[in-house]
Amino acid sequence: MKFTLSWLKEHLDTDAPLEEIVRTLSMIGLEVEEVVDRSKELAPFTIAHVVSAEQHPDADRLRVCKVDTGKEILQVVCGAPNARTGMKGVFAPVGSHVPGTGIDLKKGTIRGQESNGMLVSERELGLSDEHDGIIDLPADAPLGLPFAKYAGLDDPLIDIAITPNRADCLGVRGVARDLASAGLGTLKKLDTSKRNGSYESPVVWRRDFPADAMDACPIVVGRHFRKVKNGPSPRWLQDRLRAVGLRPISALVDITNYVMMDLGRPLHVYDADKIEGGHLTIRFAKDGEKFLALNGKEYTLDGEIIAIGDDHGVDDLGGVMGGERTGVSDETTSVFLETAIFDPIRVAMAGRKLNLLSDARYRFERGLDQTSPFWGTDVATRLILELCGGECSDVVVEGTEPEWRRSYDLRIARIAELGGVAVKQGEALRILDILGFEAEPKADGVFSVTPPPWRGDIIGEADLVEEILRIHGYDNIPVEPLPRETTMPQPALSPAQRRVPLAKRTLASRGMVEAVTFSFMPSSQAALFGGPVKPEMMLANPISADLDAMRPSILGNLLAAAQRNANQGYPDLALFEVGPQYADATPKGQSAMATGIRAGMTAPRDWTGQQRPVDAFDAKADLLALLEALGAPASNAQVSTDAPDWYHPGRSGCLRLGPNVLGCFGEVHPRLLQAYDLKGPVAGFELFLDRVPMPKAKKGSTKPFLTLSPFQPVERDFAFVVDADVAAEQIVRAAKGADKVLVSEVGVFDVYVGPGVGKGRKSVAINVTLQPTERTLTEEDIEAVSAKIVAQVEKATGGSLRR
Repeated sequence: MKFTLSWLKEHLDTDAPLEEIVRTLSMIGLEVEEVVDRSKELAPFTIAHVVSAEQHPDADRLRVCKVDTGKEILQVVCGAPNARTGMKGVFAPVGSHVPGTGIDLKKGTIRGQESNGMLVSERELGLSDEHDGIIDLPADAPLGLPFAKYAGLDDPLIDIAITPNRADCLGVRGVARDLASAGLGTLKKLDTSKRNGSYESPVVWRRDFPADAMDACPIVVGRHFRKVKNGPSPRWLQDRLRAVGLRPISALVDITNYVMMDLGRPLHVYDADKIEGGHLTIRFAKDGEKFLALNGKEYTLDGEIIAIGDDHGVDDLGGVMGGERTGVSDETTSVFLETAIFDPIRVAMAGRKLNLLSDARYRFERGLDQTSPFWGTDVATRLILELCGGECSDVVVEGTEPEWRRSYDLRIARIAELGGVAVKQGEALRILDILGFEAEPKADGVFSVTPPPWRGDIIGEADLVEEILRIHGYDNIPVEPLPRETTMPQPALSPAQRRVPLAKRTLASRGMVEAVTFSFMPSSQAALFGGPVKPEMMLANPISADLDAMRPSILGNLLAAAQRNANQGYPDLALFEVGPQYADATPKGQSAMATGIRAGMTAPRDWTGQQRPVDAFDAKADLLALLEALGAPASNAQVSTDAPDWYHPGRSGCLRLGPNVLGCFGEVHPRLLQAYDLKGPVAGFELFLDRVPMPKAKKGSTKPFLTLSPFQPVERDFAFVVDADVAAEQIVRAAKGADKVLVSEVGVFDVYVGPGVGKGRKSVAINVTLQPTERTLTEEDIEAVSAKIVAQVEKATGGSLRR
């Protein structure tokens, strides 16, 4: 929200300096983002008179000018084609900084002629891109006057950030009201005097909504004007609009924009002679109906968009933008004014569907003063008659003013209880009164407070307390240290809360890059993860048409990211994301996940030939490492082959602790790779963070003794021939269980299928590490343990030791 200091003072009677106003705005919750004071950088530039402009003796395109600055006459060499004797321009003296070019002026000699300063163009002052000639001012421009003051550029521009609940401050008057309540002056009275009409309006309103949808437009007010003269608006109005970034168009259009920026009340004007049928109907658009907007673009509407039209068709999108066909022009002599209240949600949905942004939509979707159709019409009537002349009709009204009156009990004692600072009753009531609230005594220290019609965000006693504290000053809240309940500070995060950053660090340490994606995805992609998307998982108001469903799996978003990287020439990558995914619309349907993918090759191509395509075992290794880092008993996890159908059926699995599925891993199904246009291979994993058991609490706070064996470990290799469908995990578990004291580690180092092992059979070779703790193992000890291992594996798998 932008406004100038002088504009603010049109509503606020104050002598406060700019610095105090800026500080107060931030302290009352209207954060100042920027203050632009052009007068400081334009201070050296003054209005000068060109006494003479003679042709340069040695240059065809240069002129030697004698310039009267009001203090002295200086010689300036100028190359502008419009430099001439008798004109008035803007002079920059030697030593000044030219903001548009960034140069510092120095006294110089150009083609043998001395030059003391320069006559500047609009681009050199940073005012516009115009640089075909120097600034040419009217003959009555005061000689020697600072140009910033003459051009109205000495008025500081303030830009504040408005939170979504403060729609009342999307007009300069709302900002002035807040400053007045903070003690920085007095709010001036707004001129909302009524003008009586001299004839009956030839245009009337109609509302055509279903009975249960009349809230789409509860009230609309209109007024007809005739014999108006539309043309350029006066300079003061154009200057204010330009200051806040709006382009002056014509008096009628500028009036509507001015009222919107000044009072936060959007308006629209129609060329009444272009309205067909003598009426405007507010209704829902028809599916497929076309609309040509004021921006020159054509939009296709649907049955949920509020439209305003006549017998010809749609002429306006309610609360969003007007139509080109009935727009006003310089030839307009009859005008019809629209001042309405539209449903904020429907306005927001229409704007998002059509990707159509406007200042009006920005205000309508945040909620307007419910009484503004009446006083907004009165303000606009006064301005139209003053600036465009003509006469006005009687006001035409369709609908009734929405019921906005509501009251909440405010206990003065609650201010200290909720806010930590006691505010005297008189001060609290003063603040509420200036802000527009009505407070009626109800009991000792209790008041019934009615919010004003422009504060739809106030919904309870806590909001009233916040308003009082905000204006009283957050800096008046005393600083109180939190009580220390223990000698040593307690951890800020619980073990469960620490899992998220720990998971991220673990995966990053394995060479993966964190991705942050939306919690939604295209419904066409969501259907690849578990079938058709449930209706309750579709977004009612998506931020983009192709992000219309909550994601059932983070894997889909990571695959989309991999596809985008591959298109840019980076097919080999490893990504992960820690965040939520959604199975249904219930709280239990949301799961905290750690999901990752590896795509392409495991390493760059080099002379050693170490690279290979990623596979399911890479994803399994990532998943097991993550479980280990989170303190889960990863060694006890069992692998099952019932991974979801978005994994390759023969190259995937799930990790379980009993019936509890901790996560899934494997190569991504070729069907998904084709859908995402990935050439593959891609391996991924998904870990349900909430299902990972917490590490068992240790007795006491001391760490256990580090136990190291002084005896040499012994390694033995075994190869077992088993059926092809026997999992290697069964062999490893059987070998570990053969002697839990001596067997410290078991690993698979070879799998062979082919001649010598029989059809439907395979050979699995394992390496077993024996770690004695009491004495060095003898050959007899090793043979005894080996026999146990062979017997245990043969019993568990039905296989035999390969001879």
